[in-house]
Amino acid sequence: MQFRCRPGIACWNACCSNIDIALTPVDIVRLKQRLGLASWQFLKDYTVPYELEKDGIAGVKLRPVEGGSACRFMTPEGCSVYDARPTACRYYPVALLAIRRQDEAFDRQCYAIVREDHCLGHAEPCTQTIDAYRAAQGVVEYDEAARGWRRLILKKKSSGPTIGKPSKRSLELFFMTCYDLDRFRAFVASDAFAGVFDLPAEELRAALADDLALLQFGWRFLRQVLFGETTIALRREGVEQRRARVAERRARLEREAAERLARDDDEGGAYVDI
Repeated sequence: MQFRCRPGIACWNACCSNIDIALTPVDIVRLKQRLGLASWQFLKDYTVPYELEKDGIAGVKLRPVEGGSACRFMTPEGCSVYDARPTACRYYPVALLAIRRQDEAFDRQCYAIVREDHCLGHAEPCTQTIDAYRAAQGVVEYDEAARGWRRLILKKKSSGPTIGKPSKRSLELFFMTCYDLDRFRAFVASDAFAGVFDLPAEELRAALADDLALLQFGWRFLRQVLFGETTIALRREGVEQRRARVAERRARLEREAAERLARDDDEGGAYVDI
C-alpha cells in the first residue's frame, strides 16, 4: 500500500472533522485510562450506543463535539490522545474485515484500502505492506486484545436464529462486560457472583487487578452466558438457589398478573365501549 499521514499535509485533520468511530472494548479501556475516568463516566461523557447486531447486541461509538461532527480529541496539532487513539484511527485507511463461516470454529481476517476524496495520504511517496503499517500503528496489540470480543460478535451473527434472541438480562450483561468494565469488576468481586461461580482465588485476583485480564475473563463469561460454553465452574448450591429465586419471581409475576385481571373484571373490564 502507498500511504502516509504527516503533520503539514494539506488534508491534516480532515478525517477527524467528520467522525463515525466505533469503539472496541479495548479502545474504551485505553481511553478511560488515558483520561483518568471510570468506565461509566467515559461512556456517559464520550460515547453514544448503537445497534451492533439486529437482535439488540449493542455497540459504542465515539461522541463528536456538541452540535457538530468533529472528534472531541482533535486539536490543530493533531490527536490529543494519540497514544491511546482508537483501533479505527490506527487502521485508517485500512479496513479490517473479520469473517466466520457457520461451519468453522475460527475467523478469517481480510483487509481493504479505503479511499476518500479528502485524504491526500495516498499520494505520499511511502510504500509499505499492510502488516508493516499495522505494526507501525501499534494496532497488532489492540487486535489481539480485542480478538475475543470480535469472535463473540461473529459467533452470534453466524449462529443466526439457532441460539435464539438474547434476553434483556443477557443484553445488559453483554454491555456491562464489554464496555462498563469497572461495573463488571464490581460484579465479579461481589458475593452474588461468588455464590454462583466457583472461580479459583488466584484467577479471580489476577482478573480483578488488571483491566485487560478482566476483559479476557469477560469473554469467557459471555460465551458461557450467551452460548452455554461452560469454562467457569458453577457452585451447585448457588445454581439451585438461583433457580429457586427465578421460580419464585415467575410465580409472583403470574400471581400479580392474575390479580390485575381480576381487578379489571371487577371494575367492568379493561376496555369500555364508548
